[in-house]
Amino acid sequence: MISETWALTVRELRKWVRTPALVLVALVQPILWLALFGSAFNPTNLIPRSVAGLQIPDQVYDQISNSILSQTFGGAPNYITYLASGILCMILLFNSAFSGGSIVWDRRFGFLNKLLAAPIPRTSIFLSKVLSTIFKGMFQAFVIFFFALVIPGGLILSTSFNALDFVGLFVGLFLLALGLSSAFTAIAVRIAKWETLIAIVNFINLPMLFVSSALFPISSMPSWLQAVANVNPMTKAIEISRFFVIQGSLTAAQYGSLFYDFAYLAIFCSVIYDSRSIRIENRLEERLMPERTSTKNSKGFNLL
Repeated sequence: MISETWALTVRELRKWVRTPALVLVALVQPILWLALFGSAFNPTNLIPRSVAGLQIPDQVYDQISNSILSQTFGGAPNYITYLASGILCMILLFNSAFSGGSIVWDRRFGFLNKLLAAPIPRTSIFLSKVLSTIFKGMFQAFVIFFFALVIPGGLILSTSFNALDFVGLFVGLFLLALGLSSAFTAIAVRIAKWETLIAIVNFINLPMLFVSSALFPISSMPSWLQAVANVNPMTKAIEISRFFVIQGSLTAAQYGSLFYDFAYLAIFCSVIYDSRSIRIENRLEERLMPERTSTKNSKGFNLL
């Protein structure tokens, strides 16, 4: 199954690379989110420079801003540092949302039926879509991470940030990408029209983004929305990423929370991937059966 999965994964990646516009838009969109939302949503911009006609000294203003950031945004030195973790997870969410889009097009142009008729494991079809989506999303996250480091007023890493923190950050992103791409690919298998897929994706991905800690702390949400955000896998991946970026090296007291977030994502991935891959294999077989039936001639001979 490995060789078949690899061949189909390479096919998906080649289609992506050979369409430069897709690659460009995929990189520019999160940059715009960082630049536009990082400036527009920065809460320190709401602090007036003067009160009752009196100018606030720069030193006092900076202390107020730092206090707000420290208390509200978990000690982030600026809002973009807080936002960057959310943007990295947003990249994976948006990529995963359309992970099954190629299945819809493959079905429309008949390539999926050729794959189903070929002597290859059905799981390799599903797995190739998931792996190609993970690769594209992780590549974009990697580029945006380093871009956020070099822009003025951008991402500021903890002074104790090291290679292990970097690895831990991207392991959390990988788990999120695996779970989300598996779920959205499973949805796409049941859809025959591209328009239907877009409608369903937009119905799911934006609420998942905004009902998480990507843009603002969960503590600023109503209590009922906090309960929803706390079970959102996006929130767990964001908190893992944000922890490594802002806090850096671990302390003994922080192992529990971090282990819980990793375990939550691992269970999410395992449940989604295992259940969906089995159902998808059966679903693909069901998709092939009507095609086989329709190709029989009037005497009952199967033309396949």
